[in-house]
Amino acid sequence: MTEITPWYWLGFIVFVLFFIALDLGAFHRRAHVVKFAEAISWSAFWVALAMLFALALVVWRSHEEAIQFTTGYVIELSLSLDNILVMAVIFTYFRVPLEWQHRLLFWGIIGALVMRGAMIAAGVALINRFNWILYLFGAFLVLAGIKMLVEKKQVDPEKNIVLRIARRIFPVSPTNDGQNFFTRINGKFALTPLALVLLLIETTDLLFAVDSVPAVFSVTRKAFIVFSSNVFAIIGLRSMYFVLADALGYFRYLKFGLSVVLVFFGVKMLLAPHGASGQWFQIQIPTSISLLVVAAILSISMVLSITAAQREGKNK
Repeated sequence: MTEITPWYWLGFIVFVLFFIALDLGAFHRRAHVVKFAEAISWSAFWVALAMLFALALVVWRSHEEAIQFTTGYVIELSLSLDNILVMAVIFTYFRVPLEWQHRLLFWGIIGALVMRGAMIAAGVALINRFNWILYLFGAFLVLAGIKMLVEKKQVDPEKNIVLRIARRIFPVSPTNDGQNFFTRINGKFALTPLALVLLLIETTDLLFAVDSVPAVFSVTRKAFIVFSSNVFAIIGLRSMYFVLADALGYFRYLKFGLSVVLVFFGVKMLLAPHGASGQWFQIQIPTSISLLVVAAILSISMVLSITAAQREGKNK
């Protein structure tokens, strides 16, 4: 198989930037409330585009890399569902108008892409330098999955350390200045509340990426596959927010399913041979099996959630 050259990276980045510019410049130039039909159409478009990219990998690269991309994409997309709930809380807390939310998510995703790229580059460099660090990643994923299961996460934007630091360093306007992130108070530079919302979205994504990026490394160590699967999942997340923000609360067992996914990939990473001759037990779980396991876990958690909701509805 040929090496992934810089031309692959350049072509992919240009491809993504083109569609992002088309989305914002042609279809969302004016602020408006994103209706359900529009959101689900864009969600379907981004999922279809991701699957077309997987098909392109089959043609230009290999079937194995296409499966790795699809598995990484499903991992990122599923773990991002918990992120949607947090973003909904942030928007509600700051009373962000519905017609402004798409633009905030757009810039939030641009920042997320940059941070994910940096994290993936750092992760690949560490793995290439210290192969044993994959075992630390595996242990971390197992602990993160257990923590997700037992911890009752309470989102309080006021306790966010980045928000506190920003308020100490910069003056903050008490009201928004349209959709601007910056304004002036008595001729002096100041942040608007929308800028604080953007900071919260970025830091929230960074925290979620700490779990999801190592999970994709359990599937492949190829930076291009890890990055491209992250990109498609993050871009699709924006449209899915408007589809799922109000519905995710009904999927009560989704959190349990996501925690099992993290534990599964943590165990997979711990059991996989990473060149450690002293490892007492090794097993390599095929990527295709991993994809089926993730799909099964998520499907079961959602079916159980829907069944429980229907049962409660009948008892009322």
